[in-house]
Amino acid sequence: MARRRITLSQNFLHDTDAVRRLVRFSRVGPGDLVVEPGAGEGPLTAALARTCREVVAYEIDPRLAARLERRFAGRPEVRPVRGDFLRASPPHEPFAVVGNIPYSRTTDIVRWCLAAPALTSATLLTQREYARKHTGDYGRWPLLTVLSWPCHDWLLGCRVGRGSFVPVPRTDSAALRIERRSTPLLPPDRLPGYRAFVEHGFTGVGGSLAATLARRHRTRRVRAACAAAGVGTDTPVGLVAPRQWLVLFGELGRG
Repeated sequence: MARRRITLSQNFLHDTDAVRRLVRFSRVGPGDLVVEPGAGEGPLTAALARTCREVVAYEIDPRLAARLERRFAGRPEVRPVRGDFLRASPPHEPFAVVGNIPYSRTTDIVRWCLAAPALTSATLLTQREYARKHTGDYGRWPLLTVLSWPCHDWLLGCRVGRGSFVPVPRTDSAALRIERRSTPLLPPDRLPGYRAFVEHGFTGVGGSLAATLARRHRTRRVRAACAAAGVGTDTPVGLVAPRQWLVLFGELGRG
């Protein structure tokens, strides 16, 4: 079991205060369906079960899954599932994801959540660097955050020290919440164009975002769009905030 956990880069969260803070940050409540990836022995599962209507707890390790089933036997609000969360079909009804996830599978789990049509939010305990990076806490914005921004907000939560886990990881963790917007910032028919626009901008051809955009749009239009968005013409792509991307797309996206 230990070898399996090392392979997945998952560490057990034993700090009850950190569990409470994670549940509080998730903002889930009595009427909510929650899906939990990597439930382990169930400390977070138990806290969620006290808060939510139903918890579907996935565990890929057979021995841990068996323990989970024994622990929550006779608890109809908890449904343990033996298997890989990433192979599961998302629920059709509104649901939230809350989990202390394996570091090595963070990107895959985040992408699964972003692609789930009925997801309301995903609250994940990740490496602190990942959470800070994807919420713009370093002053830079990665492609995944910018691509999903019209439909999802990214929020940085509490820091959880490495001593809160067994085995102890090399770095601290932090809570990350990805929240689906009730009203998207762009109409659905414009989302494919926005994503194509952003992906081109992140190709990095030209040394700055303005130089990259000028390969497809007139230089004068690019300069005007950058001025409207408050983006310098020498600004690297990573320093352009999602709200500025929306302005740039509004100015250039139909061209």
